[in-house]
Amino acid sequence: MADGNLVNDSIESTPSETEISENTLLVETENSQNDIEIVEDHSSTSDENENQTVIDSIAETNAEESEDETLKERHNIPMQDYDALSLETLVDELKNLVTNEKVMSVKDHIEEIRKAFLAKYNHLIEEKKEEYLVENPDTTEEFQYHSPLKTKFDQFYSQFKDTRNTHFKSLQTNLKSNLENRLAIVEELKELINPQANIKDTLKHFNDLRERWKNAGPIPKDKYNHVWNNFHFHVENFYDYLHLDREARDLDFKHNLEQKQKIISRVEVLVNEVDINKAFRELQDLHRIWKEDIGPVSREHRDEIWNKFSDLTKQMHDKREVLFENLRGTELENLEKKKQIIAQIEVLATEKVNAHSQWLTQIEKVEALRTAFFSAGKVPSEVNEETWASFKTAVRNFNTFKNSFYKDIKKDQNDNLSKKTALVAKAKELQESIDFATTTPIMKQIQEEWKQIGHVPRKYSDKIWKEFKDACNLYFDKLKEQKNEENGEEVAAFDNKKAYLETLREFQLTGDHKTDLDGIKLHIETWKSFGKVPFPRRHIEGKFNKILDALFEKLSLSKKDTDMIRFSNRMDHLSESNDSRKLDNEKIFLMRKIEEVQNEIFQLENNIQFFTNTRNAKKENSIVLEVRKNIAIHKESLDVWKEKLKQLRNLKQE
Repeated sequence: MADGNLVNDSIESTPSETEISENTLLVETENSQNDIEIVEDHSSTSDENENQTVIDSIAETNAEESEDETLKERHNIPMQDYDALSLETLVDELKNLVTNEKVMSVKDHIEEIRKAFLAKYNHLIEEKKEEYLVENPDTTEEFQYHSPLKTKFDQFYSQFKDTRNTHFKSLQTNLKSNLENRLAIVEELKELINPQANIKDTLKHFNDLRERWKNAGPIPKDKYNHVWNNFHFHVENFYDYLHLDREARDLDFKHNLEQKQKIISRVEVLVNEVDINKAFRELQDLHRIWKEDIGPVSREHRDEIWNKFSDLTKQMHDKREVLFENLRGTELENLEKKKQIIAQIEVLATEKVNAHSQWLTQIEKVEALRTAFFSAGKVPSEVNEETWASFKTAVRNFNTFKNSFYKDIKKDQNDNLSKKTALVAKAKELQESIDFATTTPIMKQIQEEWKQIGHVPRKYSDKIWKEFKDACNLYFDKLKEQKNEENGEEVAAFDNKKAYLETLREFQLTGDHKTDLDGIKLHIETWKSFGKVPFPRRHIEGKFNKILDALFEKLSLSKKDTDMIRFSNRMDHLSESNDSRKLDNEKIFLMRKIEEVQNEIFQLENNIQFFTNTRNAKKENSIVLEVRKNIAIHKESLDVWKEKLKQLRNLKQE
């Protein structure tokens, strides 16, 4: 049986009948054909077929990495769970890999980043589009969304593709050249089998060919096994079928055996390595060394050493499969977690709430579930797309359910916008008014109405509030300026009235009724001419009224005249203070007093009727006289009340 290296290579790319015939003719010996037949018998063994499947897998990976040696480095860069990263972190990770690592060593990582980024970004776009349609239900414009993150991602991914394309072009040129070089070496190796040649020269040429082969560089992976098989086939023929110096050949066989035994010893250690992935990675490198760097061993050791190496490889593979099964178990657990998260989102998509604050709570719950979903870890690859689709559907259904609520709010907000727009127009219309007595209550009422109106669409909120605030501020700033001016006048009025009180206290009646009454009225008019005083100092009006009361008592005016003068003076003060509420209250009071007095008169007159209808009607008694006297008093009082009401109405008309 051939050496394990040859067995592996022959099975990797079993020569066709044409190739076998060609090789047999080249060797010109029956043994070479028999050797190939033995290889074929070896490959058909059922126990070794299982081992061969494992070795085929390793050989396939080595062939790929031999084509581009930068692929070896990707195993040293950890593959993160990119689905659990945010968009910002994914862009940062892409930038780091593209900028700092060799392009082919990170191609798998970048592909995973691309899938994770696009999945999340497309999900974000769907949400933004739904929000846009909710806010603009009647729009005919096409939805557009631009993200700086997407721009950065596209920039780095384009950089990766450009670098990769440049790398491929350079690689293909080198691979083609190296392939031609190796095929030429194989052809030279065939020509070495010449019994007529000098053995020392042939051996020197053989060693030169082996050194050239070792340094020839990578070739296309689809040619890798076939070319290596041919090379090793003819190497073994050179050793086995030519009449070489047996001592030199045996030394070479011994050296190769020792090297392969060292590899087996190392694999025996790797079988117990805790980090199985790291150990298996080293096993791949050992297979590459076994195949590419170490020559054949003597025929008597070939089967034994190869079978041992194959069995150890199978043990490593089985341990790795157990690890994969454990990882699959973890992935299944992650799948259950994600299914539960999806189910919770589906429940939230049916829970009806009727307030914005409650919806904010619901949204926070969904955001927390989304974070948990992305952090749950990988799921089995065969259900990854299905799980992601279910998650997107659940979130989309929640957003649709949420948006139906906000569509109704949107309608209310548009109604509120119309109401507030009307108030803004009204406030702007009044903002330049200087009729402060009339306008101020209206402006205050507008502000109260504004407070009662709810929210407006967010994109109009700041603008309409600024317009309303500016209009109100303009008016009330003018009002404040006017009050500041009035306040100065009021202080001056107080000072004047305070000084005038001293003059009034020195006023003496002459004894002439008309002259004294005119003098008192002149003092009242002078007092009024000073104007209003500051509100906190209105006590001075009370001092003035006390002096007047004392003068009226000395003047001996009729009660009616005195009462009317005092009433007129008090109403003038109310009118000056622009206190319409007190004037209205005074009007209501007077109307009630008039009604009361009229009712009293009506009742007294009814009583008179009772007495005048009796037998003694001609002779009125003291009771009747008393009733008539009361009627007269009430009528006089009624005249005073009516006169006051008339005066008040005239005052309000003015």
